[in-house]
Amino acid sequence: MERIRYEINGVVQGVGFRPFIYRLAVEQHLNGWVLNSSQGVIIEVEGSVKDLRLFDRRLYSETPPNAHMTRIFSEKLEPAGYRAFEIRQSNEEGIKTTLILPDLATCDLCQDEVFDPENRRYRYPFTNCTHCGPRYTIIENLPYDRQYTTMKAFPMCDECREEYLNPYDRRFHAQPNACPQCGPHLEFWASNGEVIVTHDDALILAGLAVRGGKIVAVKGLGGFHLIANARNEEAVQTLRERKNRPHKPFAVMFPDINMLREYCEVSGIEHELLTCSVAPIVLLRRKQALAPSVAPDNPNIGAFLPYTPLHQLLMTELNIPVIATSGNKTDEPICIDENEAVERLAGIADVFLVHNRPIVRPIDDSVVRVINGAPVILRRARGYAPLPIEMEDELPTMLAVGGQQKNTIALSHGKRLFLSQHVGNLETVAALEAFERTARDLENIYEITPQVIIADKHPDYEARKFADRQTDAPVVHVQHHYAHVLSGMAEHLLDGPVLGVAWDGTGYGDDGTIWGGEFLRVDDDGYQRVAHLRTFSLPGGEAAIKEPRRIAFALLYEIFGDHEWGNFTSEERKVLHQMLDKNLNSPRTSSAGRLFDAVSALLGLCEESTFEAQAAMALEFAAEIIPHARAYPFTVADGVIDWEPMVKELLDDILRKRDVPYMASRVHATFSHMIRTVADEVGEQHVLLTGGCFQNRYLTETTIREMHRAGYTMYWHQAVPPNDGGLSIGQLIAGARLMQKDKQE
Repeated sequence: MERIRYEINGVVQGVGFRPFIYRLAVEQHLNGWVLNSSQGVIIEVEGSVKDLRLFDRRLYSETPPNAHMTRIFSEKLEPAGYRAFEIRQSNEEGIKTTLILPDLATCDLCQDEVFDPENRRYRYPFTNCTHCGPRYTIIENLPYDRQYTTMKAFPMCDECREEYLNPYDRRFHAQPNACPQCGPHLEFWASNGEVIVTHDDALILAGLAVRGGKIVAVKGLGGFHLIANARNEEAVQTLRERKNRPHKPFAVMFPDINMLREYCEVSGIEHELLTCSVAPIVLLRRKQALAPSVAPDNPNIGAFLPYTPLHQLLMTELNIPVIATSGNKTDEPICIDENEAVERLAGIADVFLVHNRPIVRPIDDSVVRVINGAPVILRRARGYAPLPIEMEDELPTMLAVGGQQKNTIALSHGKRLFLSQHVGNLETVAALEAFERTARDLENIYEITPQVIIADKHPDYEARKFADRQTDAPVVHVQHHYAHVLSGMAEHLLDGPVLGVAWDGTGYGDDGTIWGGEFLRVDDDGYQRVAHLRTFSLPGGEAAIKEPRRIAFALLYEIFGDHEWGNFTSEERKVLHQMLDKNLNSPRTSSAGRLFDAVSALLGLCEESTFEAQAAMALEFAAEIIPHARAYPFTVADGVIDWEPMVKELLDDILRKRDVPYMASRVHATFSHMIRTVADEVGEQHVLLTGGCFQNRYLTETTIREMHRAGYTMYWHQAVPPNDGGLSIGQLIAGARLMQKDKQE
């Protein structure tokens, strides 16, 4: 007889791990116990050597599907004489290191129950089990037990409790377990918050409202969606007007994968993404039109499937595609409380479908795009957060507060980098409040106090201002594009040296100018700016970002002097000339993103933007029509890439009235060839693509193809967003490097 003790870390709570251990031990005739702890799961098993060996083998090979063991420590102990195997009460002592599971899409078994008239959970919108349902959005504290979730407000009925206590039931210790007798329920509210009907009638009435052209605010898993009929142009236009969102594409939820396939092209890997337990929004090529205003001038649709019983029931009632966009005002966080939603979504939603299960923290839908055959997370939220990025070495405990746009927050603890859910743009008071709550939430849930706070160097970023106000830890400022490169290196566990190509719209440079077309050589000693795009002016600063035609005007002014290009009034033209002549409110930038914008305006694709990257997206969509084209000329001297030859020949093509897709494709080929040319000069084998520009699939795939042909080893983002949503991860690595350097000195 022997006794073995296991301490297991990772995603091992809320995934049916303890009942799995219980069944395994009983089947192998072992005695002992298992319990949840603040660090993970602790097991003691006692029995014959043969049975213990088989238990150990099956522990690794039969792990529950959503579990992920990151560390297993085991030791032999003297036999204790256990008489049976039991599941013990959770141990709350010690440092909290267990991983919190993200919210999971409804499993097939629960979905079958919801649509089975003979089942007691028939049409119950809050059905779940240990394989699916809410996790991160309802957890208040660790360990993951019901009393530390918002489900503590719903005492289980006898039948639910019997399931909850039965180790052979798939709802054994499913913390959100509930049924129509004891769990949360739905209500249908008028625009003023008045309750009209409840329970199943609420769902039916919501479906009728959507079919009738109304905009319905639906409280889901991590907050509200604004839902409208995606086939009804009037309804979609009304939603655009009320939300002040003229052109930015809306995400579309389809009732099932079969209908989704009628509207979109779906590859094998895209099918896997759509139907997995994360169920993110996936950017797909459209093949059948919805209402024209769903995604104006866009060949893609952000498509996803219903991922909770509530959404599945509603979509079954409707059996049509619907707009399912975040329930918020522009640049505000998503609403999570029904009373708050009535106030904040007043004037946008006509009616409300709500429920009484509280949401602890807002979680948007994640967004994924397949690039070069691999999924790339563009917005990391529901289904992914708060799972960490695992490192090979331990890092100091630090808090990184991210950037101004697409903000995320990250916390390092041991070998783990915990990346928060997408917070968004820090442009409003409500957004800043959500940002501060998220920062405190990460610290509180793991009871961690950071030794250092890391922020972007930009003095006007709200995240940096927040960091600078903190008095309980020193603050370190990190260059924007260096953080971008380090985030990609962290994801791929790269030590360097690496040539990082960091291309985006805006980043505060070491010289006080706006960077964004950067080539950084990163090694153990830090980074060196080995090349960058030739700088150009942004007449009007922020105004130029919203009006790419201003940037195009500035490029031509820099090349030719006074000129008459563009659809400007004589007064506007005069002002632009004065600004550029006297360098008034015309900051210089090396930004690749802004150069893409300028070219888009020159080609007449987008002269004024109403949402971020609109002009660059239009250029990408035009280029995709032509798979391969030769590059325009450019020069490189002393690390400066001169775009002027490209612009001049582009203008010649415009005068020759060449097709816009042909010219757009040539521009993309030019940018790819710039990367190849600089890489050849620098001589680094490993090249990493990072920054918002590499959300552009055409650019990224064209570049990877050319670089692979030249023999380079290429890396691009997948688990960490390439945009500013990944900055906080890079900031943590930069902070760790600085602290290590200080120790050595």
